[in-house]
Amino acid sequence: MRIDLHVHSWASDGTDSPADVVRAAAEAGLDVVALTDHDTTSGWSDAVAALPGGLRLVRGAEISCAYDGVSLHLLAYLFDPAHEALGVEMGMALDDRVPRAKAIVAKLSAAGHPVTWELVQAQLSEGATVGRPHVADALVAAGVVPDRTAAFDTLLHDGSEFFVGHYYVDALEAIRLVRAAGGVPVFAHPAASTRGPVVADAAITAMAAAGLAGIEVDHRDNPPEARERLRGLARDLGLLVTGASDYHGAGKENRLGEHTTEPEVFEALVAQATGDTAVAASAPVR
Repeated sequence: MRIDLHVHSWASDGTDSPADVVRAAAEAGLDVVALTDHDTTSGWSDAVAALPGGLRLVRGAEISCAYDGVSLHLLAYLFDPAHEALGVEMGMALDDRVPRAKAIVAKLSAAGHPVTWELVQAQLSEGATVGRPHVADALVAAGVVPDRTAAFDTLLHDGSEFFVGHYYVDALEAIRLVRAAGGVPVFAHPAASTRGPVVADAAITAMAAAGLAGIEVDHRDNPPEARERLRGLARDLGLLVTGASDYHGAGKENRLGEHTTEPEVFEALVAQATGDTAVAASAPVR
């Protein structure tokens, strides 16, 4: 059983439609895939409508959070999308993406880089929510960098002079809200130091006390030595250990199913959910 619990569509910063994501997941030989777009559930209905036979869909989101000023991402699975307080926080993060992206473009332009807001908008797929990856795509289109990865490595990383912060929900509060919405919270790529500063193990301990269910250990951005440390920490704290691709379509090199979650871990995760169900093409299953 092959399970990939972290995938994006063009509802946020992926390049594939939600329908194409689930079709690609089936073609890649996955049995379970989680759609986890940034701060939105807008791709859920299209993914469910296109779900191929034999594939189970976990509906989720990747929530923009911060702990003591350090940006991090929280994967939220199987939560009730009608939960008001969680929806408000996700909406505030989503709404802040446009002014943030415009501010980044203004900084880049002032420094002489040939990127405009119109060029960024031209990179968006139908229904997409603008974000830094689309600014990266505009830099590629303008010939400044060869690809998204280079854009983030040189100009768009968190320590860059062009970095602009945006709204983040406190990580501990986000965990509590996901739990209140019947969902299951998992810390995404916690050791991804190439993206920017990462939190210390003490933060993960505090998150576990707030209700964190698991850690995404098997992810290409977690260095091998960090994965072993995180496995030990998860064992000490009683947390689930997940793995996933963080697939974005053509936007990143990440491939569907390049890292996966063990079936027994997936079943333990689903057992904690009370807000939603994992959907199959024919009928919902718990």
